[in-house]
Amino acid sequence: MPETRPAPTMFRRIGPVLAVLVAAGTAIFALLAPAPVARAATLFSDDFEDGNAGGWTTSGGSWTVDTDGSRVYQQTGTSSDARARAGQASWTNYTVTTRVKPTAFNGSNRFVALLARAQNATNYYYLALRSSNVVELKKLVGGTAQTLASAQVPVSVGTWYTLRLEVSGSTLRGSVNGGTPLSASDTQYGAGQVGVATFNASAVFDDILVDGGTSGPTPTTTTTTTTGTPPQQPPAGSPIGWAGVNALGQNGVTGGAGGPVVTATTSEQFLDYIDTVGPLVIRVQGTMNITSKQGVRPNKTIVGVGTSGVINGGGLDFYRSFNVIVRNLKFTNAEDDAVNVGQNSHHIWIDHNEFVTPVDGSIDIVRGAEYVTVSWNWFNQTDKTMLIGHSDSNSGEDTGHLTVTIHHNFFDGSRQRHPRVRFGEPVHVFNNYFRGNELYGVASTMNGGVLLEGNYFENVPFPCFSASGYAESGPGRLVQRNNIFTGSGACEVAGGVAEPRNSYAYTLDPTANVPALVRAGVGIGRIGA
Repeated sequence: MPETRPAPTMFRRIGPVLAVLVAAGTAIFALLAPAPVARAATLFSDDFEDGNAGGWTTSGGSWTVDTDGSRVYQQTGTSSDARARAGQASWTNYTVTTRVKPTAFNGSNRFVALLARAQNATNYYYLALRSSNVVELKKLVGGTAQTLASAQVPVSVGTWYTLRLEVSGSTLRGSVNGGTPLSASDTQYGAGQVGVATFNASAVFDDILVDGGTSGPTPTTTTTTTTGTPPQQPPAGSPIGWAGVNALGQNGVTGGAGGPVVTATTSEQFLDYIDTVGPLVIRVQGTMNITSKQGVRPNKTIVGVGTSGVINGGGLDFYRSFNVIVRNLKFTNAEDDAVNVGQNSHHIWIDHNEFVTPVDGSIDIVRGAEYVTVSWNWFNQTDKTMLIGHSDSNSGEDTGHLTVTIHHNFFDGSRQRHPRVRFGEPVHVFNNYFRGNELYGVASTMNGGVLLEGNYFENVPFPCFSASGYAESGPGRLVQRNNIFTGSGACEVAGGVAEPRNSYAYTLDPTANVPALVRAGVGIGRIGA
């Protein structure tokens, strides 16, 4: 929701710790060329909300448009094969996705399926979800089936699944709910229609989408084209992602390095230190009871000692601040936002913290802020977890900014905004663990651009919003790749997003390892102070 907060109350006192001579100089701004963009051409989509199945050709079964919460394409016969095809025979390289809910299996080893490069009713590639708890990548040639790849996956009647089948040259890839990846190479068919099918089963299908064509990659992949020297991995102890990018006169984030090291054991000391001019490493020992949001000047490292560092009752505010590291702190009971990165602040790294019960947001990144990395934090049962872009009416200030990397965080029973994005691009969300998020996982709105990759979603009914917008906000763009969705709904994708690899280097951990890896590494007490 739009901010209605008062002007920040930072810069209250002259630094009591050290005097700093400020030499005149010229700020050097690194001008970043626009990153290449992955664009997906939508070849076909059908959500059946028009109440008809125009453009579909059926073979076998009993096909109708019916209502199951929303309009769906229903096949009720269970005694034979049933197929429905749509699209153009000339389509070559594309990705087709559908949501499907099996409603009955007549016997053992029955299936529901998604078709690609269909020539007719007996020749095509398909991804079959079987009642025997198997998903298979197959081809049908003259009515004879051949299995190209298979994997185990739980299958039950009355459960929605998202099937995805990609055909690109001789490469075939399939997945269920964003996980259980299958791949094979085959040259039997080079082009053809899309379709859905059942074998001795009834089912409902919805939200059928075909992306591809000559406009570029599909929504589940982005280009990685770079020119010149590619970005290098950051040195140990430095942030991965946007906070580590050299820009706006900053060579990544160094925080208070080179300045005195002090230890705050009282709230008054803590407030003095964060309002000091010049570089400073502030060790936080014990609980700092503060109110409202307290301003943090540039060039600071704020780090908890062991597991003792707690910020209680209030939060930290960044107003035209830069080069700040916030690590190893537990934020509790903030009466507003726990951390607010606002008003053109940049190069902020928020790492290895825990957030508990703030009244408003855990982290807000707003009003033209940029070059921010949020990593290895535990969002413990929070509500409004992370907001990027505070208002639908702030495009003038936010467009071209709000560049944020969010990686290896634990969104543990947190309700929403992981993040909610307006205008920012690219917002890069990778290798995070989403568990039991009641309202939704990620929302890209107001033409924001989110790349969601290598994340693990567990029991998240609505992992992603984009094309439909969210609440009062208009649609955004979202690309998802290599995510796993367990007990979760479908991820809504739309459009294309600038590729982060053109700005910085990073290495993905295997998605299946993310829950254990994140649980073992997030929060306080994991790093030295």
